[in-house]
Amino acid sequence: MSEPTPANQRPTHFRWYIFATACGTSWLLYVHRYMFGLIKPVLEEEWSLGNDELGVLDSAFALCYTGFQLPFGIAADVLGVHLVLTLLIVLWSLGLGLHAWAPTTRAMWFARALMGMGQSAVLASQSSITKTWFARASRTVVQGWMGVFFSRFGGLSANLLVGSLLLGVFEIPWRTVVLVMAGLGLVHALVFACLFRNSPRRHPLVNAAECAAIESDQVPGEPTGVVDSILESKSGGGLASENMSPGAFPDSALPGVKDDDQSTRRRMTFRQMLSNMTPLAICNLVFLNVQSILSTLADNVFSSWIPLFLWQEHSLKFKEMGFYASLPLLGGAIGGALGGVLNDRLIKLTGSRRWARSIVGAAGKGIAGGLLLVALLCYDSPYLFCFMLFFVKFFSDWSLTTTWGTITDIGGRASATVFAFNNTVAGVGGIVAPLIYGSVSEHYSWMHVFVTAAIVYLVCALSWFLINSNLPVLKDHEPATGNGS
Repeated sequence: MSEPTPANQRPTHFRWYIFATACGTSWLLYVHRYMFGLIKPVLEEEWSLGNDELGVLDSAFALCYTGFQLPFGIAADVLGVHLVLTLLIVLWSLGLGLHAWAPTTRAMWFARALMGMGQSAVLASQSSITKTWFARASRTVVQGWMGVFFSRFGGLSANLLVGSLLLGVFEIPWRTVVLVMAGLGLVHALVFACLFRNSPRRHPLVNAAECAAIESDQVPGEPTGVVDSILESKSGGGLASENMSPGAFPDSALPGVKDDDQSTRRRMTFRQMLSNMTPLAICNLVFLNVQSILSTLADNVFSSWIPLFLWQEHSLKFKEMGFYASLPLLGGAIGGALGGVLNDRLIKLTGSRRWARSIVGAAGKGIAGGLLLVALLCYDSPYLFCFMLFFVKFFSDWSLTTTWGTITDIGGRASATVFAFNNTVAGVGGIVAPLIYGSVSEHYSWMHVFVTAAIVYLVCALSWFLINSNLPVLKDHEPATGNGS
């Protein structure tokens, strides 16, 4: 009996195991990242550090996070997400573990730097996963859950699980907590390495019907995965498996891959990508980069400073501090998930991907900036103030999914590289923000910190009207247009 074809074969659903694993990666990424904000008050007391000195340690993370974005992003495209993301999880977990060992601020600086290097291109790799493993019609929603909801939920979990529970209720020494969480990261790296493959067609637990479902609404002529497009030989002799060179076996041996598809796939180097960019596409990418820098600059308040603000300004200890610091992140998690749904529905409603993206992005950042200024009226009440910050992050983070979607729209077969480049440039905001906020809070006031963030949000909102998600980075890539396409 011949093998069932996609037409009469029930599809497997293994992509949802990949989805769960990727969501777990985002969750753990932010649990680990937000932990440093919780131990800042302890370091301040143990080592007599000022806010500006703590900002320098944050900047060490951001410096390596930024500097290794592009190299590891390109590596994800060339070598595959399977190898690169596994390595990154191991690196950042080891970096976190070194936080518990560091005997001096200099050693802590290097621990922060290693962790930043390990977390650098994780979201770029996640973006590549959504492109390879999920159909275009549902991709923005998947990105909203994977990239925003679970990342913000990870930050929330850090404040509640690590801050309120482990450090507050159980009073476990912070170094012990750090080592346990670092060990959890190494276990997750092993799970990811075992479950993931660079392409659905290379996974033994994915059948042809599920591959067909994933590829059902691909843009004609677009490769089905970043790795396929990078590793494909120019002669079209075959797809490279993870352990074989290109041409090791013919595509016809893979279910659902047609021989005539080979003319649509060509090997692309980084230099060729640059040569295929038009001046208009470069300007469009620059506008997206500016938006990302401003967004990162404003969001650094929530990722690095809220626990210390509550500790210093309102004398809250771990039990209360962890709970109230988690409220903005809960808002961000919900906003990120709903932002993906809002993007896809508005695209279908308006028929314009370009303006749907811009409207959602601008509205989110604009409302966030306005609400942050209003929230300052409740500044003297930490409970009411953090409740207001819930809504600030809700609106701010629903536009993060828009950024992910826009990168996928314009990036095409170089999505991971474009994502990494955007995050590299956005890292300027991550490097500068802790230096600014640390210095402002140390020498002026925390009120000035929040006013600065609000103004940055408002400027960020305006930048969205200059971004065109229908303008591809590569001039030979056909962009998505129309109703949800």
